[in-house]
Amino acid sequence: MRYDLNDLRLFLHILTEGSITAGARRMHLSLPSASARVRSLEHHAGVTLLIRGRRGVRPTPAGTTLARHARDVLDRTARLESAVASYTRPPAAPLILLGGGSAMHRLVPQALISFLRAHPDTDVIASESRTPQTERKLADGEADLGVVLDDEAGACGLRTEPLGDDSLVVIGQAGGTLAGRTALTYREAAEHPLVGLDADSSLRRWIEKHLGPRAPVVRHRTTVTDLGVLISLAAAGAGLAVVPRRAIDPRHSLEVCELQERWARRHHLLAWGVTDRATSTATATLAEHLRQAAQEPPNRSAHVDNLGPLPFHDC
Repeated sequence: MRYDLNDLRLFLHILTEGSITAGARRMHLSLPSASARVRSLEHHAGVTLLIRGRRGVRPTPAGTTLARHARDVLDRTARLESAVASYTRPPAAPLILLGGGSAMHRLVPQALISFLRAHPDTDVIASESRTPQTERKLADGEADLGVVLDDEAGACGLRTEPLGDDSLVVIGQAGGTLAGRTALTYREAAEHPLVGLDADSSLRRWIEKHLGPRAPVVRHRTTVTDLGVLISLAAAGAGLAVVPRRAIDPRHSLEVCELQERWARRHHLLAWGVTDRATSTATATLAEHLRQAAQEPPNRSAHVDNLGPLPFHDC
């Protein structure tokens, strides 16, 4: 049994609008033509699909089933057409997205997952970059979007908007050194062995810049390149660590304390480049996915939503 795709589209429009007249209008059909198509669908199916009334129409149980499968068929058809069409036109240049180490840890990957799934024809090159370098590339037309820090963003005339909190906290093993503490200074944290990021990391450089020449002497038990590894080490008791709160994986059992320094309160900004693609639909859509990712609760992400209650101690 085969159905015409346009008839299925018409049927879904009718259900959405609640009337054959409105559904016909959305398909640019006359009412007699739309009514004839619906009758043909019902004849083809061998059952009544719509209940007609003075206030419009509503689906029968068979109509509800047809609508569910029609949506699936049309969605699969659209994906098939898109996949085939991608071979008939030259690929568009990939979007360039830049961000610091904190943004590249969870925010950017979360946005990329949803964006790339929804837009199979658009590619994205995402690279880690410190705020000054990101702004320069955006201003020079070498990138389309960037996630920058508010306190480092310069007056370079770029379009920016608030994106989300990226404040720093001190973390340690559950029940360990930080147990019972609500907040502490960096100098207090530095009295204990620390684990940190490599000296070339954007977060390490950012912290050291704000500590200045009078920074306390720190004993790093080890340094690593990955923020996720750093958090795992702190959770295992290897040492305390200073990390963005949003970077913390809720699967880790941790003590989390506020960092009292004023510079620890920081925020991400979304910055737009000056390229011709800066006003493109693809760039605007990627920006929206970044906004949605930034709105997720700091200690949640899609891959752990269904794990149930997890141990987490926030002092």
